[in-house]
Amino acid sequence: MPRTKSYFKEVENLRKRYLSALPGKESLAQLLNEVEISEQVYNSNAIENSTLTLEETEKILLKIDLNRFITERELFEAKNLAHVVEYMEKRATEQPLTKDVMLLLHKVLLTNIRDDIAGRFRNAEEWVRVGNYVAANPKDIDALLTSMLTDYAKESSTHIVKRLAHFHLTFERIHPFIDGNGRMGRAMNNYVLLREGFVPIVILFAVRDVYYQAFKEFDATGATTIMENVIGLALRESYHKRLAYMEGKRIITLNEYGKINTIALATLLNKARRQTIEAFREKGKWKIGV
Repeated sequence: MPRTKSYFKEVENLRKRYLSALPGKESLAQLLNEVEISEQVYNSNAIENSTLTLEETEKILLKIDLNRFITERELFEAKNLAHVVEYMEKRATEQPLTKDVMLLLHKVLLTNIRDDIAGRFRNAEEWVRVGNYVAANPKDIDALLTSMLTDYAKESSTHIVKRLAHFHLTFERIHPFIDGNGRMGRAMNNYVLLREGFVPIVILFAVRDVYYQAFKEFDATGATTIMENVIGLALRESYHKRLAYMEGKRIITLNEYGKINTIALATLLNKARRQTIEAFREKGKWKIGV
């Protein structure tokens, strides 16, 4: 994704199209958010090495028994993260993201998993390792989070993709919790997006390697280029999916689209991954509205 004003303008144009299509279709927009919860939960947990499939995640959230044994932790990781997503979608526009909100979300996330650390930041001698470095000193966490939130608010004139990339990378570098930092960070991305009038995104398990490279880039140089790419592509894809439904388009697979228009699937997949066509993924399958 090029870091240019023209790219940022494209995101804004998609947002304007979405807001133009929204009146009278609020219930459809809400339904699309609800349907996407299982994908948000599956992908975020998969990035953290959960063994659950998307289908199994959907069954857990629908209270359908699985036909294999899973750990109690994986069961609650799915249920709890879904509760976090549902809470955010209801409350993000009502209250700003604060440290107290973070603690509340973390308590929901880790209840019945690690009740001893749920809803509190690291303290005293609770040090954690993040990749190849040691995360922030526990005594500095409160001040660092305050600075992170203040810096984000001060950069209101900067494009949302650039601001959010820096915010997410900074939060993960601080790693304020003993457990659950990755899931919390990705959830808070959507809290911020929803609060500022954008649509939620899904950082897919399929891009995990690139996602992790973004942290290495930030640790090495302080640059946010790779994370801007991850978030920017996810945001464009999210708008493309919602607009396909809300603008009343006929939704077909990318494979079908290629056959109709005599375009090689490999070419279309390349364009879809770069979001140069209005393609999007549903349950891992590329689709497009026509």
